[in-house]
Amino acid sequence: MPDILVIVIVLCLFFFLLLAGLYIHSLLLSVGIIGLLIIGRGSIIPGLVGSDPFNSATIYTLTTVPLFVLMAQFILNAGIVQDMFTIIYNVSRGKKSLLGVLVIIVGGFLGAISGSGTATSASLAQVAVPELKNHGYKSELAGAVAAVSGSLSAIIPPSLILIIFAVIAEIPVGNLFMGAVIPGILILLVYITCMFLFLAREDSKDEKVTVTNFKPIKASRVITVCLVGFFIAFIIFGGIYGGYVTPTEAGGVGAFVAFISAFILGNVNKHFIYDSFTETIKVTGMVMLILIGAKIFSRFVSVSLLPRKLVENIGSLIEYPLLILIILTIIYFILFMFIEGAAVFLMTLPVVLPIVEMINVDVMWFGVFVSVICTLGLITPPVGLSVYAVSGVSKIPLEGIFKYTMVFAIISTIIVCGLLIIFPSLITWLPSTM
Repeated sequence: MPDILVIVIVLCLFFFLLLAGLYIHSLLLSVGIIGLLIIGRGSIIPGLVGSDPFNSATIYTLTTVPLFVLMAQFILNAGIVQDMFTIIYNVSRGKKSLLGVLVIIVGGFLGAISGSGTATSASLAQVAVPELKNHGYKSELAGAVAAVSGSLSAIIPPSLILIIFAVIAEIPVGNLFMGAVIPGILILLVYITCMFLFLAREDSKDEKVTVTNFKPIKASRVITVCLVGFFIAFIIFGGIYGGYVTPTEAGGVGAFVAFISAFILGNVNKHFIYDSFTETIKVTGMVMLILIGAKIFSRFVSVSLLPRKLVENIGSLIEYPLLILIILTIIYFILFMFIEGAAVFLMTLPVVLPIVEMINVDVMWFGVFVSVICTLGLITPPVGLSVYAVSGVSKIPLEGIFKYTMVFAIISTIIVCGLLIIFPSLITWLPSTM
């Protein structure tokens, strides 16, 4: 059977199973094996199934995943996030914008270390949306703030999506983290500015604002929460940048500090331990299974010579790298609207990376740039996974949330993506100083 026909059959099967709702790790594994059988390379499958799963799951870079996830679970189960909301709630009396800023920053951080922008958006819909509404936000705007906060999971270090990209592209994860710092700050600033503009324009008189008193919180909890937030941010960014710790060590230290903080706050018990480790095992296991499936799928992609065929077919466009980059951006933007970022990377990078290298685009720059595209795809209609998650939990109509998130996405695309293309050093400068 001609190779091109095999590729078409396998890709059609891939998208059919994807639409049918098959889990991404099962999808990559099964389609990869079927493709190898059809193309006549079934003899290599026993070797793949025997050694590749082990090799894929024992990459040193992946040790950052369980440590950062464990740190996030300790923070969540210790009630530190709720304490942050309470502190800002008390400090921002009469200044409702500060609570929105907190939601965006905390949401981006939690999404980065949980690995799922959709799950983070859903969590914020439960915790943050009621608080925002009580402070005078319209329901739709409150939902939009929660959705864009979760979408930041792709770009804010220590993003699991960036870790997965580093593993596949075989580049240092610390450099990728540092490269994402400035773009992440840019998107944060754009989101916060957009929120301020919406608040300035929106007339909240039609919204029922609940007037509440200050929520009591002990001074010891305030001090502990502030110290934890400062130290974890310092060890992740300052420690990695300064070369004092590796990303893996930063995750370990952060998890240790979060546990000590939970102990000081009196929240450590058997349920705390069980819930934290259970969720960590679930997320880590999910990442490992996806990588194993992706390894088999990428082997089929290599054997089928699909990257080489694509390179040959776009050979006439080599002189126009910007055009190729625009085409890839559009493709990724559409994919991120429908599929979680980590899954998109695992499906496409074996094909796309050879093209990126052919047009002499820095791989690290490309990884950060596509991660920015991921944040925008999660909040853009007609799908926008983060928006669907918020709407499903909060019961706020999709149309109302999309009315705001579309503006967030358009302005971010023009400003952030434009700056990253015009000034690539916004990504490459910080890693070069490490």
